[in-house]
Amino acid sequence: MFLRIVDKANLKPTDSVLEVGPGTGNLTVRILEKVKHVTAVEMDPRMAAELVKRVQGTSEQRKLDITIGDFVKAELPYFDVCISNTPYQISSPLVFRLLSHRPLPRVAILMFQREFALRLTATPGTEFWSRLSANVQLYAKVDHIMKVARNNFRPAPNVESSVVRITPLSPPPPVRFEEFDGLTRILFTRRNKTCRANFGASGVEKMMRDNWTQWKKGQNASSGMELEESIDAKAAIEEILQETGFSDARAAKMSVDDLLKLLYAFHAKGFHFA
Repeated sequence: MFLRIVDKANLKPTDSVLEVGPGTGNLTVRILEKVKHVTAVEMDPRMAAELVKRVQGTSEQRKLDITIGDFVKAELPYFDVCISNTPYQISSPLVFRLLSHRPLPRVAILMFQREFALRLTATPGTEFWSRLSANVQLYAKVDHIMKVARNNFRPAPNVESSVVRITPLSPPPPVRFEEFDGLTRILFTRRNKTCRANFGASGVEKMMRDNWTQWKKGQNASSGMELEESIDAKAAIEEILQETGFSDARAAKMSVDDLLKLLYAFHAKGFHFA
């Protein structure tokens, strides 16, 4: 299994690799054979000590740096590729941290619990298409590359796992994540409801009006004008949904391109989501 994971990364002798959650190093030692350098981030000091022992006195020792601590908070070095047997509790933070890292990695080969992997790789109109699917696929191509049965681990976990390949889009689309995420947060709260219904949910209209007012204040401040306008947010939202043809669309079946089209239409009318 570990050899297959390493093979899927298409590693080069010049690569620097970030490994998250190396444990005792079963995967690490195979990565070290193929690359220039590995930085391993491990939360458990006991596991890190086992990994140090495993490479001590070998020719691979000088190619390995170990950072002990929380990956989400750790300072990350430059790396070309990320490989991870991902702890469940940091699955989502890990993906979004990798996609926001600069420079972008060439590829990430990541093992997750099966359901999380299915949500990452889902397509519109399928059971697992979700806010997570759309937010990740805005910035990356995601492929399911292998299933991993629970009997590959000791002790065996209660769930099956899968390995996915995440290839960041380079250059990334010129869209602020907070804006896209703000839109998907509204639409995927009830993914099988229409866009009209989701924008009509409690608190959404007020938030949109407040955001428009803040945007308008910024526009007026830059031109030296006072804010004198107000907006009928409900009517404006309905007009945007009708003009784009998404009034009766449901997030469960909307593609990333659909979501971007809707986002740009709101921006054109001065509505922002972050």
